[in-house]
Amino acid sequence: MNANDNIKIDDLKKPYFVWFEENWVHDDVLHHHQKGQLVYVESGFQYITIDEKIYLLPQNHAVWIPPNAVHKTNSHSEKIKLMIMFADIRTKNSFYHKINVFSVPPVLKEMIKYAEKWSKQMTPDHDENLFLKALFNELPRFVEHSLTLHISLPKDQRLTKVIEHLHHHYRDEIKMDDLSDTALLSFRTLERIFKKETGLTLSKYQQMLRIIKSLELLSAGHLTISETAYEVGYKSVQAYTRSFLSVMQFRPTDFIKTIQ
Repeated sequence: MNANDNIKIDDLKKPYFVWFEENWVHDDVLHHHQKGQLVYVESGFQYITIDEKIYLLPQNHAVWIPPNAVHKTNSHSEKIKLMIMFADIRTKNSFYHKINVFSVPPVLKEMIKYAEKWSKQMTPDHDENLFLKALFNELPRFVEHSLTLHISLPKDQRLTKVIEHLHHHYRDEIKMDDLSDTALLSFRTLERIFKKETGLTLSKYQQMLRIIKSLELLSAGHLTISETAYEVGYKSVQAYTRSFLSVMQFRPTDFIKTIQ
């Protein structure tokens, strides 16, 4: 998990394990655990790849990663505070077997912060078990405002250069027809393959990249909504707000409230 520690999660003989880091450093390798895990970003922001989809985890948000889901950390802000909590999952409740990214409500935030006292405790603890059992039991009820925002990574090698171009030039005005030359495919064929692989059209994919990047910038807290809009390629705050609303189903101002 962490480049500075050698804790083997699946070898631990306890149902729960808490791991808090002031400045998380990940080894960026795909892996999985038999336990499910809750990852909470106290400050900063984190990108996580889970089952070939990239999710953004903004400040004051958490992700539930089901048992055995293949995942890795992609990149993150310079300084990030992470709390990771592992749990043996025996229930068939569907919540615990799918990915959920959500803003953390005040009650859950306080519970997570309280659990920091057990960080990296290797031996079983009765009080820890009771507390974390209650936390994980209530987890489905805390997830009211899920962020379903993610982008899929296509497997088709013909799309590699197209994806690279979109990721490097998402803020620019891209003529989508020109991308067919990059892929050496007709535009019609490119659009068909791209949508099959990612679930999105080329223009929608660019929009998702812009919104994801804007969430990252808003989480960092250095730019206003207006500055963020221009930074990710929108010509006006109104255009950015419309785009944000269509993707997220809420406004940038609502998002700001979830990270404060």
